[in-house]
Amino acid sequence: MTKSRIDAATAISVMDLFTIGIGPSSSHTVGPMRAALMFMDSLPQTPVRVQCELFGSLALTGRGHATDSAILLGLSGYRPESVDPDRIGAILAAIRTDGRIRAGSAVDHMVPFEEARDLLFRMGEFLEAHSNGMRFTAWLDGRDAPLVRDYYSIGGGAVLLGTAPTDDAAPLGHNVVQPYPFSSGAEMLAQGEATGLSIATLVLRNEGAWRVQAETDAFLDSVIDAMSASIDRGLEQEGLLPGGLKVRRRARAIHQRLRLQQDALGPAQIFEWVSLFALAVNEENAAGGRVVTAPTNGAAGVIPAVLHYYRRFVPGADRDGERRFLLTAAAMGFLYKKRASISAAEMGCQGEVGVACSMAAAGLAAVLGGTNGQIENAAEIGMEHNLGLTCDPIGGLVQIPCIERNTMGAVKAINAAYLALQGDGRHIVSLDAVIETMRQTGEDMASRYKETSLGGLAVNVVEC
Repeated sequence: MTKSRIDAATAISVMDLFTIGIGPSSSHTVGPMRAALMFMDSLPQTPVRVQCELFGSLALTGRGHATDSAILLGLSGYRPESVDPDRIGAILAAIRTDGRIRAGSAVDHMVPFEEARDLLFRMGEFLEAHSNGMRFTAWLDGRDAPLVRDYYSIGGGAVLLGTAPTDDAAPLGHNVVQPYPFSSGAEMLAQGEATGLSIATLVLRNEGAWRVQAETDAFLDSVIDAMSASIDRGLEQEGLLPGGLKVRRRARAIHQRLRLQQDALGPAQIFEWVSLFALAVNEENAAGGRVVTAPTNGAAGVIPAVLHYYRRFVPGADRDGERRFLLTAAAMGFLYKKRASISAAEMGCQGEVGVACSMAAAGLAAVLGGTNGQIENAAEIGMEHNLGLTCDPIGGLVQIPCIERNTMGAVKAINAAYLALQGDGRHIVSLDAVIETMRQTGEDMASRYKETSLGGLAVNVVEC
């Protein structure tokens, strides 16, 4: 199977890497919702019937990841960044009661939709281009043959189009000329050495190929605010998470206990706070709340938790620092997307929590005053000690081990940043080497450990 199909020379923007959407999964919820809407809005006329077939990981764990709900929402014209999470239940109930969907963005047109007939989970079947495959079919008046298109959800909410069932996926990215392009860690460091610019400034200058800096700053601020909001909302909620595992939310109770211990704040309590921040975000994600794909939903808690650590526990933290944190983290995300993948269906969880840990470590090292070499070292450490991490969610739900795994990733990222800052940036294993190792490990990893719920914890723990 092909990977994300991002050519090394193709530009990626921070707006591609960080997107605001809903849980529980960027590849299984956000991506399919976008693909369904893209398909409906691409049709030359209102169809008389539509059908969606899900393949690979989307079929095997789709129900636990709310892929069925995402498809219904996308076909009906809803977008992950704007749909109200509190209204989703009512929207889906109306679709299933009426047996009709709205025809994409065409508000006045309704199309019959029988879920048992028109949303099919092709268990154990895979499309060739990617393990997260979708096939949409539309029947149109006046046409003898239906219109068929394949889409692939490649991680982080990104979607690729296959123009026909046997075609390979179209490449992802933008054909723009950046002033300081880089497609490897070595090139990134070389650009910094040649220009004297920090990694964050390299990324910010490259973003200028798309928009003025004020617009990039406004986007970064919206991401920062959305991350903070997901923590705040997660700290207020309680009860059981949906899906049948009867996993109880813990963030609110832990928050109440930690608030009573603030006068005796020490290193152990700081790490408890960091774990709490990640826990709050990923409980929100598991409940279908609004989170930021960073770089995926399954790993949505790592970067917000470490960013919140910077804001709360690092003297002198400010909004400019938060922006530099995200720009630096984004640089690492670009490298993983270009040189490997951030899809758990391809890489296992090393491609999600592992990548998020690496990104967060780099971002924190940057705002703590690290050199470009120390930042690259922090990113390398963050991934090196996540190599081989599998993705085996129990019941196909983004709950166990996903929620706690984000707390581990956040704490490990902080450790990686401080460890890198103890050195001078010189180290044996380069970031490029560890990314290539991750890619090879992901390719060698048995498919049952890559978001299928066919191995690991998913088969060794009895569902309650």
